[in-house]
Amino acid sequence: MASAFHSVTLYLVVLLAVVTLGPLQFGFHLAELNAPEDVITCRKTSISAVKRAISFFKSDPPVAAPTDCIPMGRPAFAAISAIFTVGGLLGALAAGPFTSSRGRRRSMQATAVFYLVGSIVETIAASVPLMILGRFLTGIGAGASTVIVPLYISEVAPPAQRGFFGAFTQISINVGILFTQSLGYFLSHDSAWRWILGSGVIIAIIQAAGLLVVPESPAWTASVRGDMVRARRVLQRIRGKHANIDNEVDAWGEGDGKLTNEEESLLAGEASTSLETSATLLSPQVSASRPDKTTLGFVQVVRDPLYRPAIIAVVGIMFAQQLCGINSMIMYSVSLLRDLLPTSSALLTIIISVINLGTTIAASPLPDKLGRKTCLLVSITGQGTSSLALALSIVFELKIMSAIAVLLFVAFFAVGLGPVPFIMASELVGPEAVGATQSWALGASYIATFLVAYLFPIVNEALNSALGGAGWVYFIFAGFAVLWAGFVTRNVPETKGKRDADEVWGRMRRTD
Repeated sequence: MASAFHSVTLYLVVLLAVVTLGPLQFGFHLAELNAPEDVITCRKTSISAVKRAISFFKSDPPVAAPTDCIPMGRPAFAAISAIFTVGGLLGALAAGPFTSSRGRRRSMQATAVFYLVGSIVETIAASVPLMILGRFLTGIGAGASTVIVPLYISEVAPPAQRGFFGAFTQISINVGILFTQSLGYFLSHDSAWRWILGSGVIIAIIQAAGLLVVPESPAWTASVRGDMVRARRVLQRIRGKHANIDNEVDAWGEGDGKLTNEEESLLAGEASTSLETSATLLSPQVSASRPDKTTLGFVQVVRDPLYRPAIIAVVGIMFAQQLCGINSMIMYSVSLLRDLLPTSSALLTIIISVINLGTTIAASPLPDKLGRKTCLLVSITGQGTSSLALALSIVFELKIMSAIAVLLFVAFFAVGLGPVPFIMASELVGPEAVGATQSWALGASYIATFLVAYLFPIVNEALNSALGGAGWVYFIFAGFAVLWAGFVTRNVPETKGKRDADEVWGRMRRTD
């Protein structure tokens, strides 16, 4: 292990720690409203844990402080939650052209500004429109970060360890989720919830300050700016004084101002939060899909019958990723489980975040060992079964079963639906169509996330009112799991061990 990472310097570690603050804030803002939802929306007047502890030694019961809240109904809160994904889609689409022309460093500094301004607006907001504005701005920063940071990491990480360092994007997202859920456990009362949102301001300031010492990507400096001397000097500092960087420098070419195919692919659609996306996009793929290597556009790949099955598969698994219900847990688990587990729903949410982080790390080798399609089917089947168990346990108020079902639900997501969709988006087509395919994957992912973020609380409340009790919405997610398992079985080929896209689809056609 030590020899494998001999080229990793302390300077590189510092750079990665700074740049991954961008994805960390993606996870932070994605889950920031989960724990304090009831306090923010005036549905609950809460007493802090400190007051409860003090009251133990007094005869008088604790008195709740006036809650600094924003009166709103379910649709308004759903809009506040979902607008984050709208900003994310806009940020991700704009980030590619911007970082291509202005560089990775300046692009990351722009995301820090969006995070900072958005967090400030959220923290001081006293109305629904202001909260929507703040969430929209932080969403732009989040969407752009998921494009730029994996690209920067892939360009500064040692070639032999790009897959390992590519994992930092997803890990940092999960760390952000865990951090904000932990803050929510302690600060979801009276006016303290604003400190949760205010923490985003502090992280954004740290990110902006840290980016002052982060250098521009040497690969971009050489390929786009054509400044080989500066690029080589920066890379030498990253690799260490005595490291041989000749092979990496040779890969840049002569700095003609053009991006490589791999870089274009990353910029076109790299909104992935998966562990292996960067490594996958940077691994060479040779395709004979077309004798000429003309890059295909967003509409062209859909019109071409050769690529249409791949687009259908990519869009389908992206929708499966969200419509099996993972963000119902990440964004709404506290309010969802409040009635069933009133004293421990917030704590269970922290445990969910720990399970999500740990399983993501532990399951990262599985797609290469078991196969992409196998992991997807195991993940969908596991989530569907867990959804059914969760629905039944909530309906019949089986508390222990509910807690176990929630934890299994999150764990099964990390096995396949978390990382695999973004891996396969670049493996189902040749290099000439990777950029357009990633764009379809990006759009499908954010649209599906928006649907869950906006519709889940509304549909959940409507079903609970109509049928009585709670938990009915998870019967829907269980049904979706059955549908998506059938879709994956029929429409998604296995890509593990396949040399190129022709081999993937050729073997699928022969087995059909």
